[in-house]
Amino acid sequence: MDRKQEILEAAAKSFTMFGYKATTMEQVSKIANVGKGTIYTFFSNKEELLKEIVLTLIRDMTRQADAVMDPTVSVMENAQKAMMKLLQFREQHLLYAKLIEEEKALRTPAVKQMLLTIEEEIIAYVTKRIENGIAKGEIRPCDAEMVAYLLLKAYFAFILDWQELHEEPLPEEKIWTLFKDTIFRGLAVNE
Repeated sequence: MDRKQEILEAAAKSFTMFGYKATTMEQVSKIANVGKGTIYTFFSNKEELLKEIVLTLIRDMTRQADAVMDPTVSVMENAQKAMMKLLQFREQHLLYAKLIEEEKALRTPAVKQMLLTIEEEIIAYVTKRIENGIAKGEIRPCDAEMVAYLLLKAYFAFILDWQELHEEPLPEEKIWTLFKDTIFRGLAVNE
């Protein structure tokens, strides 16, 4: 693993544990086992470091979801494959949860901007997939962006909020079944 990647992973751990505001470049350097100056050779400040982590996470998630897509199967089958793949990112979603928590409590502008970036990127990605399904005649005509927003918020509610109220996280298959039997059934033309 190269130095930049080590720094990104160390920073992601620090942001997840301590939040954006409480994380210092010194903490990141200790976790990454590099000098503080080494961090500054790659990132000019903490905000730039967070932005790189967020954009890398989004790219990884969309790349993984795209990798399981199969143009020969239905939109619903692809939706299941993509959701099951995204559920493997639960650990990284803890960073997102920490950012939400910090934004609510401290109203940190950099964190608010990162949360908007995450939502915009994911919603754009899902909107495009819904529009493709509508064009193929597999999804009922609908406001694709609003449905993408609903899916995103419901997804995060089940993987993040549910665990706060219950002892155990929901199993991936149960989350998929709930989405399939409610939201996706309502969207599907032939269900």
